[in-house]
Amino acid sequence: MAATPAHPASDNAPHVPATPLHDLMYGHIYASALRAVVLHGIADHLADGPLSAGELAARSGTQAGPLHRVLRLLAMRGLFRTDPDGAFGLTEGSEALRTGVPGSRRDAVLLFTDAMYGRSAAGLEDTLRTGEPGFEAAYGTPFFEHLAGTPDAGRLFDTAMSSLTGGVNEQIAGSYVFPDGGTVVDVAGGRGGLLRAVLSRSPGLTGVLFDRPGTVTDHLLDTAELAGRWRTEGGDLFTAVPEGGDLYLLKNILHDWPDEDCLRILATVRRAMTPGTRLLVIDAVLPADGSPHPAVPLDIVMLMVLRGRERTAAEFEELLTRSGFMVRRVLPTPSLTSVVEAEAV
Repeated sequence: MAATPAHPASDNAPHVPATPLHDLMYGHIYASALRAVVLHGIADHLADGPLSAGELAARSGTQAGPLHRVLRLLAMRGLFRTDPDGAFGLTEGSEALRTGVPGSRRDAVLLFTDAMYGRSAAGLEDTLRTGEPGFEAAYGTPFFEHLAGTPDAGRLFDTAMSSLTGGVNEQIAGSYVFPDGGTVVDVAGGRGGLLRAVLSRSPGLTGVLFDRPGTVTDHLLDTAELAGRWRTEGGDLFTAVPEGGDLYLLKNILHDWPDEDCLRILATVRRAMTPGTRLLVIDAVLPADGSPHPAVPLDIVMLMVLRGRERTAAEFEELLTRSGFMVRRVLPTPSLTSVVEAEAV
């Protein structure tokens, strides 16, 4: 009879690490697991310290076994940590999944793991053949028209964009020397996060937040510090934008659109400006040599959902030159984006 081993069998031998192909193959599984824990508020339940899967399950209305397995998967990517006693705790990454904390990415996770993006991604096979966005094939309408006609989707998009750009707005505002006086017009500026950061840094400036009427209604500018220094205006950036500004901003707008629509937007902005007025195009600027850049995945989102693209500095310069602008310089920021400074000629 074989001797009984002194200790239970275990498999602690090193294994072949997952390859990039393996990680890509399972990408949708990680995204689905991430969405599930956000929807069940797992990070919020861990705010006061680590909990076992059983304790988490009781608090979140989930099943301990499946929850343990999902958290174990996400812990492999550093999104949660596992204590020696088996309890799960927060890491820097999962802190950003909490509701209402500075730098929260909860709404952004819910947006980019939403069925809108999943169905669009599933259409990439056809997009490669037709060049048409998977979103339009799935929903039968352009993305922004869908948002305008679907209030819940529109609100999710707006809150996700605000969550993604909170700290980024401060980085952008600190990377460019804004004038001490005058009026800055934030064109399609969403809820006004960038404009708020700019006005906070430059007390002599006043500002105009321009976007869809439903978006500017939910603005972020009503603070004591900025009292009397801003106004909002609703409208269509393809038709007209507020005139008389001393500086115009277009942040993360041109990458949403193909070249012909970018030219229409820039022509509208140029009509509102006098010669010598500055325009800041704030977008990712891809390297001309094709080297890696963190905005390359975002370029595929544009391909799936919209008809836009991320561009190189030369591509931005061509659009701006054709629209009556002269590019003065391109300034990097600590964020994903750069500042392309142009002047109306």
